[in-house]
Amino acid sequence: MKDYGFLIITFMILCITICLLVIFFYHFHTLRTISRLENMINAAINGSFTEQVFDESRLSYLENRLAKYLSAAETSYRNIDEEKNRIKELISDISHQTKTPIANILLYSDLLKEQDLSEEAGQYLSFLTIQTEKLNFLIASLIKLSRLETGILALSPQKTFVFPMLEKLAEQYGPLAKEKGLVLSINDPEPEQENPAALFDEKWTLEAIGNLIDNAIKYTEKGSVVLTVKSYEMYLCIQVADTGIGIPEQEYAKIFSRFYRSEAVREKSGVGIGLSLAREIISLEGGYIKICSKPDKGSVFSVFLPK
Repeated sequence: MKDYGFLIITFMILCITICLLVIFFYHFHTLRTISRLENMINAAINGSFTEQVFDESRLSYLENRLAKYLSAAETSYRNIDEEKNRIKELISDISHQTKTPIANILLYSDLLKEQDLSEEAGQYLSFLTIQTEKLNFLIASLIKLSRLETGILALSPQKTFVFPMLEKLAEQYGPLAKEKGLVLSINDPEPEQENPAALFDEKWTLEAIGNLIDNAIKYTEKGSVVLTVKSYEMYLCIQVADTGIGIPEQEYAKIFSRFYRSEAVREKSGVGIGLSLAREIISLEGGYIKICSKPDKGSVFSVFLPK
């Protein structure tokens, strides 16, 4: 009987030992596989990933699937990188090849204005100048937008006070507003935050908000354009409010599309790229733009910049 009990205990110890060995082996094999997966991912990130030989196990099957995915991702990354380089070259060529002809057209237009032209010829010349300047602005804006979208140009957001930037904008666009009989003003800061700051690239944010102010002045015939700063927990909001023609709600999403122009503003000057460029700039800074508007009641564009 004692021998029988001893055999049972020995058998149980043997089973436990085998189980522990199996668990240890499986754990070791799993850790090794995870380590190999981690090395594969790190190699892919570093750009040094290469195909490997795998066995028929389930974990190895997972490694094989991951390897195929990483190979495809690396190929896709190389293709994107090559495409980005081609776009960069194309943008550079367009910028270089169009700069001189446009400058020459504007120069000769100025020279022709000094000549004794008939009234009709003067009108044609004025139209030619306006369209050339429009083309120059369009090409410059498209080049900026493409460089931002492809990462050729990188923004450098820094903690910056917003009111000095708004004062620069008021100084820049004030004469244009005054020419139309409009009042361009900046509201006083909130009492609890006299000198608010946010994270943004001042050069590019000046351009983005400048486009919003330019549009506000362009599509407002009487009244005012007001800049207001509001502070929230995570964002600082810069609002550009006007008393202009307004925008129907169904067009809110469309107005940020490249070249989109509402039927209500077809007769106004513009190329339909300013809002698209503004949104791209603010988005790259980690912010966003919202709109609130009603036809004939004016519009409010709110730019949210991260704190």
